[in-house]
Amino acid sequence: MKNSAIQDPEWYPLYPEDWKLGRVKTAIESFDSGVWGEDPYDDDTSTPVIRSNELDEGGNWRVTTPALRLLSSSEREQARLREGDLLIVKSSGSHAHIGKSAVVTKEIEDLGSCFSNFTGRIRVLPCRANSRFLWYFLNNSPGRDQLFYYGTTTTGLINLSAKSIGVGIFALPPLQEQLRVVAYLDASCAAIDAAVAAKRGQLETLDALSLAVIHQAVTRGINVTVKLRPSGMDWLSEVPEHWQVQQIKRTCEIVRGKFTHRPRNDPAFYDGEYPFVQTGDITAAQKYIRTYSQTLNDLGLSVSKTFPRGTLVMSIAANIGDVAILDFEACFPDSMVGLIPRHKTDLNFLYYMMRAMKGIMLRSAVISTQLNLNNVRIGNNFAAFPPVKEQKVIGEYLDAKEQESLAVKETLNKQIATLTAYRKSLIHECVTGQRRITEADVQRAQNKRSPT
Repeated sequence: MKNSAIQDPEWYPLYPEDWKLGRVKTAIESFDSGVWGEDPYDDDTSTPVIRSNELDEGGNWRVTTPALRLLSSSEREQARLREGDLLIVKSSGSHAHIGKSAVVTKEIEDLGSCFSNFTGRIRVLPCRANSRFLWYFLNNSPGRDQLFYYGTTTTGLINLSAKSIGVGIFALPPLQEQLRVVAYLDASCAAIDAAVAAKRGQLETLDALSLAVIHQAVTRGINVTVKLRPSGMDWLSEVPEHWQVQQIKRTCEIVRGKFTHRPRNDPAFYDGEYPFVQTGDITAAQKYIRTYSQTLNDLGLSVSKTFPRGTLVMSIAANIGDVAILDFEACFPDSMVGLIPRHKTDLNFLYYMMRAMKGIMLRSAVISTQLNLNNVRIGNNFAAFPPVKEQKVIGEYLDAKEQESLAVKETLNKQIATLTAYRKSLIHECVTGQRRITEADVQRAQNKRSPT
């Protein structure tokens, strides 16, 4: 390894002696901007245009429904894609999306696709660089760090250009070594991604099993020998014979949240001492809402409403049907309702009941520009309720089951985080020369990827 002589921030304090340190532009043949074109009125003459938002996390471009645009012959010639081109998002409304890139596949080339004006097309010098090696570099440290360092800032967002991309520094191995690195990383990352996908699949299965346990407990109880009778409800055929079928509004007070002022984001009403819970706080909570990110002042409180600790809160717009329990006194807007249990209703049981009934709530929603519920539609739904003592037993049983599930999920999420961090570290080591790749390494990685 030798020291870098380039006096920019120390992206490469050390690099292999047989690698060439230089600017990214020395490996680029051309950098071109895309086109937009007009909405098509004749599909026979329109062209598929790949857009920046069609980039997935794996660095592939989704081409199931590319936008069709009317382009002139010169525009089509300018923006035509071919296999091996490297597309990079140079501007976007999302800061996280800027700088993401992908290598164009044969499938996209065969579609006759062009690319949009929010992306840039990099063509590498084939005698100096491999486009997929450059992709690994630009999507990981130190390449991605440099994109943001050298990019220009406009209205708070980074914008990339040929200059800001080309000025980046990287150490380039001989072409044959680049190909080995690419083959090794392709196989290794595919194996890691498969392991991550499997663990995410386990999380989905665990969620489905947890919901099944909840549904069984709140509709049949935990005594498997209990006698059943017809429920009279269209969503549930039988219930324990000693349970009472009644409308939800008979078991709790249902009150809609309140914030009457428009526009909602008027800063004059915020940054006071009163917690103001949002629909996102429900989704983020595991069961109890214990944190908040927004508050109301006295003026805000005057156009809102306070709900007590222990209120079951449901989102009736956006993430419709999600529920959580307030662990503090708080206000919330009219996109949420509060369910306050009556004396014969256990809060814990009601929480699990409403989780099990999310599908029923969705069925009750009104479709306008989006799904929307209200307290009347919620309250008019029927459910079966056991005596309050049995409700408490069922709630405690489900709490224990939830803790078991959360422990397993925590382990799986830690494993996913470890695999993701290892993938990132592996790519960094390979594209900076800290890990040198041999043909034997490539073979081992490919053998691990292949089914046994």
